[in-house]
Amino acid sequence: MNVPITLIVSMSAALLGTILRKLYTDRTQGNTAAVFLFNGICSLIAALILFLWGGITSISPFTLILGVVFGLVTAIQTVTNLKAIEVGPLSYTTVIISCSTLISAISGALFFNEHLAIAHIIGIALMLVSFGLAVERKSDEKRASLRWLIYCLVAFFCTGGIGIMQKVHQSSSFKEELNAFLVIAFAVSFVFSVLCTLYFFKREQVSLKKLPFKTALPWLLIVAMLVSGVCCAVNNKLKLYLSGVMDSAVFFPIVNGGGLVLTTLAAILLFRERLSLKQWIGMLCGIASVIFLCNPF
Repeated sequence: MNVPITLIVSMSAALLGTILRKLYTDRTQGNTAAVFLFNGICSLIAALILFLWGGITSISPFTLILGVVFGLVTAIQTVTNLKAIEVGPLSYTTVIISCSTLISAISGALFFNEHLAIAHIIGIALMLVSFGLAVERKSDEKRASLRWLIYCLVAFFCTGGIGIMQKVHQSSSFKEELNAFLVIAFAVSFVFSVLCTLYFFKREQVSLKKLPFKTALPWLLIVAMLVSGVCCAVNNKLKLYLSGVMDSAVFFPIVNGGGLVLTTLAAILLFRERLSLKQWIGMLCGIASVIFLCNPF
């Protein structure tokens, strides 16, 4: 595959998926059942596409167990991400969750004999500044932004856990079962999300026909779910390929730093987000933190 074109397709899929998630949450009034429904449909589509794309040759108990855990963590990460962009700014949410690169860097130093460079330490310091500037000072804004920050931090730790599990699997003797690993993960995410959807349908006393869609065309939101699943599968598959053919010093800053810039532009141009000066400074510190944590130097 042509590397530049593959990179563009991967980043475009990631950006489109993010935009569709934001559009969906803006039109479902924070309904928890609707959030789990979104993740369930996306996970099912992603599992089917990955199965057709790469197939499954063999599944070891190691891949099966780790894939199940990976799928549960992925589901929680996606749902908390959706809740975060529902109650808070898309741009800053993406920055905080992307800072989960810190967890990968620390785990690499602790468990995989990787070096923790000066760039990582600078990135950690910038990340802490970014987190500290996230919450507004006014009491009513502070309560809302604290709820948003909690969602962000849960997604942050889940994203970091996802990175560690990918590293563990690809460092094992079962690394050739990667496609099976991903298919299992998304299948588990689908089952978990369906069960949670049914639970919240009952708890919130709504039905599939009575979800609070703030649009006259709810079928458009169904299309958004389907396309998001396609984007998820394409982005995961292509990123794994690119991580193996591109130098890490080039790949990670482009994918993470470039992705943040694209998401920020989308948040400003498409969703008209307005941040305070303090939040802008914090977000810029977060973007710089991600670049330093990727250690391109």
